[in-house]
Amino acid sequence: MMKRMTLILISLFILFAPACSSKKELRPARFDPKEYLKRANKLIEDEDYDEARRLLLEVKNRDLTHRYAPIAQLKIAETYEKDEDYETAVSEYQRFLRLYPDHTEAPYAQYKIAMIYFKQIEGPDKGAGGARKAMEEFQKLLRLYPRNPYREAAQLRIKKCKNLMAEYEFLVGKFYYKKDSYRAALGRFKELLKSFPEYKHIDQVLYLTASSYYEMGKKQKARQYAQELIKRFPKTEWAEKAKDFLTDE
Repeated sequence: MMKRMTLILISLFILFAPACSSKKELRPARFDPKEYLKRANKLIEDEDYDEARRLLLEVKNRDLTHRYAPIAQLKIAETYEKDEDYETAVSEYQRFLRLYPDHTEAPYAQYKIAMIYFKQIEGPDKGAGGARKAMEEFQKLLRLYPRNPYREAAQLRIKKCKNLMAEYEFLVGKFYYKKDSYRAALGRFKELLKSFPEYKHIDQVLYLTASSYYEMGKKQKARQYAQELIKRFPKTEWAEKAKDFLTDE
């Protein structure tokens, strides 16, 4: 009986030993963060984001030197961005900034947050909210990291965001104006004049503002905006039309 039992144990050992050894071979003998990051990069290239994140999390949790953990956190955010899970990507970039606000890659992380919002802008009728959020994040980049290498790109995109937001205010204002809702239209036009003075159709905005006041019976205010329009844009068709508000007492 004893001999039979011994034979069974030996057989079981022979059966499971190769499996155990093969599992050991899958993991390196010692933890090497550089090797793990290299493997994670290859997995990202192969679009195996889940497995890449598993390795990157190990680097984050086991890197006692704190040299490689920040890189791992940044790459975790990048995997979500590549996987088009933008909400989680923003959250992971923000986590990087909370954990490593003084890291050399902090400006990059902030820039990526802004770009995620920026890339989701479709147009003034749908993307005004996204444009505002992207603009805020680009402005945050310039404020927190004034010497960042993305300054010029950020400034150009802030300008585009402002144009989209101004266009949205203009479209909504014109909608109210055509519906004879002059008070609501004025709210949009005056906000546009205050917040986006460089808007390309500012002459038309001034005319519609003057016209809205005129239709509401506030002729003095109408003349005020008409005079500003004529002074600033004397050769435009809107300045010519605005002269009617000056002659009507």
